[in-house]
Amino acid sequence: MVDEPKEGNSPERINQDEFLADAKEFFEMNRKDIGEVKKRGDKIVHIDFEDFSAHSPQLAEQLLDRPEETVQLLEIALEELEWAPNNARARFISISKSQEILIRNIRAKHLGKMVSIEGIVRKASEVRPLVTNAKFECPSCGTIISVLQIDKKFKEPSRCSCGRRGGFKEISKHMVDAQALTIEEASDNLSGGEQPKRMNIFLKEDLVDPKMEMRTTPGSRVMIIGILKEIALSSSSGAVLTRFDLAIEANNVVPLEESFEDVDISEEDERAIRELAADPQIMDKMVGSIAPSIWGQNEEKRALAFQLFGGVKKQRSDGTKMRGDIHILLVGDPGVAKSVMLGFISGIAPKARYVSGKSATGAGLTATVVKDELLKGWSLEAGAMVLANKGLICIDEFDKMDEEDRSTMHEAMEQQTVTISKATVQATLRSQTAVLAAANPKFGRFDPTQSIPKQVNLPPSLLSRFDCIFIMRDIPSKDRDESIAMHVLMEHKQDTKHKTQHDVIDRDLLRKYVSYAKQKYDPILTDEAVAEMKSFYVGLRNQPQLGDSPNRPIPIGARQLEALVRLAEAHARIRLSKKVTKKDALAAISLVKGYLMQVGYDEETKTIDIDKISGNSASKRNKMSIIREAVEALENRLGKLIPIEELEKELKEKMKDSDFEEALGKMVKAGDLFRPKRGYIQRM
Repeated sequence: MVDEPKEGNSPERINQDEFLADAKEFFEMNRKDIGEVKKRGDKIVHIDFEDFSAHSPQLAEQLLDRPEETVQLLEIALEELEWAPNNARARFISISKSQEILIRNIRAKHLGKMVSIEGIVRKASEVRPLVTNAKFECPSCGTIISVLQIDKKFKEPSRCSCGRRGGFKEISKHMVDAQALTIEEASDNLSGGEQPKRMNIFLKEDLVDPKMEMRTTPGSRVMIIGILKEIALSSSSGAVLTRFDLAIEANNVVPLEESFEDVDISEEDERAIRELAADPQIMDKMVGSIAPSIWGQNEEKRALAFQLFGGVKKQRSDGTKMRGDIHILLVGDPGVAKSVMLGFISGIAPKARYVSGKSATGAGLTATVVKDELLKGWSLEAGAMVLANKGLICIDEFDKMDEEDRSTMHEAMEQQTVTISKATVQATLRSQTAVLAAANPKFGRFDPTQSIPKQVNLPPSLLSRFDCIFIMRDIPSKDRDESIAMHVLMEHKQDTKHKTQHDVIDRDLLRKYVSYAKQKYDPILTDEAVAEMKSFYVGLRNQPQLGDSPNRPIPIGARQLEALVRLAEAHARIRLSKKVTKKDALAAISLVKGYLMQVGYDEETKTIDIDKISGNSASKRNKMSIIREAVEALENRLGKLIPIEELEKELKEKMKDSDFEEALGKMVKAGDLFRPKRGYIQRM
């Protein structure tokens, strides 16, 4: 059934015979490809718009202006060709450039036209059957009436030609599988601070078969070619409103590889990038180009540069994957410009998202299941970490997030997937995302004598997933304060016309540089780099100890070794090198050493102890074991109940009072000891 053309459409009504002859001629030219489709037992004939329009510009014009009618006629032409598959469907894999529209620019003039939009799948409903056509019989005269089902409500015929109204008998319904998607604009097409717009998409028939469903999981990037339709909205009383909603009935879904390839790099840009990479001072330039409005913080900026470029994702021999993304945590006093750094990075990294702790929930970060309005049932909605797949996510106020919400990030950070099992939906989504988080100390400012977990409201399991943790402290020092004051005041002094000039890489070029390096370079470790990292790792783990205690500090773990490899690969990428050399390994080692001295240095044993990050350093564990041994010795002499005074006397020479109190408190809290009555202690 062919719709009447709407008034105001410029082209004349299609002459069916001419059209069919033309279309058959076009299909004859592609007979080999269509024959292959039939051999495979498939029904989908893919058409390239350029070939189509080169064959007949008139047909191409008809397709853009009257898409529904034209696609139907193309399918009729295929039906009439004996060598073509039965019930073939014509699907376009490309469209004219003029019809590629941003979701935010879709207007009423595009209604009924063939358009193409690009975006990320935000939400996907379950696949459900939908009635497209129903046949009824009139009990009076036996006439068969066919009714197209376009609205949400199931429609019966209003009257029959014999004059009968109502009471018709339903004979058959034609049903197809349908699914609703919500597509959101990709963040790289937006200028700062714009809210990404959304569009509803209807998929039917072969577009929802299981093979296609893989392409439309939330978080994947797609191009939709289809017809823009209006959807009638009705009020609660059932009256149709004058305001309509929009949806696209998809003709085809084309998956796009979501990565940095959306950034256009011209030959001139490539030349500039190669010139920069050849500069021996490239690392200093890169550090200077990251948030140039902030004075100092060079170590942190160096780590952020490494994070932008990232390491290489690999597959181990047993099939498990190793992440290439670098996660960084900045912990610092208020006012050390953590948020400015995050804002800068989220603006420069391709495919980046910025979220703030208090307003972010676990569902908003990973994924959630919501009730679907259009097809009724459950649909899967992707959160920020899934939408930033192959990109970067900046989380500010990380310590203000709720405990349950933070726990959802464990899997997303290490395994780089988000598994969801809620209602009727079980799914695994990809989240190959680098995380840059900023947190404040619990008590306002940082206390160098206390360990990190005591001051930052974060569990050790999450802290251990960060490759680098930096403590940004605000310590008064005359020279430094003068430089910062001058820098800040000069930034304020500038007027809107004369901006302060920093000798740095231009923002756009830096963005292109990152894209280019990630696309083209996957550096491989050389033997000399491996030897350098191995000697650092082994040397640090077997450093000489003070006293030979059974509880030796563990200065560095295998996770830090993997971080070291990722940082070295990132440094090689910055130089646009295909190999990780000794130079890259040394740069990574100096960064890791720098952050370990900040967060893992144990004053007591004068060694680096990675467990300091998780709260109980080796020296503390040692004290606990000394107390445990003393309690056991006293039990033989005094019985189960031991006075705390006696225990204190016993250990007077071995540890300070403050250390004794702290270790005892920890053991009581952990449940190793308990206080049956005041002034006494007993083993559990």
